Amino acid sequence: MGDIFAWLISFFLLIALLVLVTYQLMCLADLEFDYINPYESSSRINKVVLPEFITHGVLCCFYLVTGHWIMCLFAAPYLYFNVRLYRQGKHLIDVTEIFNLLSWEKKQRLVKLFYLIFTLFFSVFWMIYTSVDD
Repeated sequence: MGDIFAWLISFFLLIALLVLVTYQLMCLADLEFDYINPYESSSRINKVVLPEFITHGVLCCFYLVTGHWIMCLFAAPYLYFNVRLYRQGKHLIDVTEIFNLLSWEKKQRLVKLFYLIFTLFFSVFWMIYTSVDD
């Protein structure tokens, strides 16, 4: 029964990550179609970048603590990418460079979105498998 709760917590953390990445993509799309100015867009995105990184770090540590080694290994490349971005100082969007890097930022977040969706499907599969197995 405890394993099902672990998968439920994992599910909700993944949903939170999906919401944060989708919000960032919406801000970039609004900027691309000139609905908001670059300062506002970068300000909105920069506010949710660190919560996204922290949430994913918590999720990866949660997989380690609960003994879901495969999911932890599956989440590790994304965590490594986030840590590398943070250490290089490239995790925040610069207002003056946002138009030059717009396509790269959108592609980066789309890859994150698809990666999280794939992880969510794995999490739902293991949650269903665990509930049927019990």
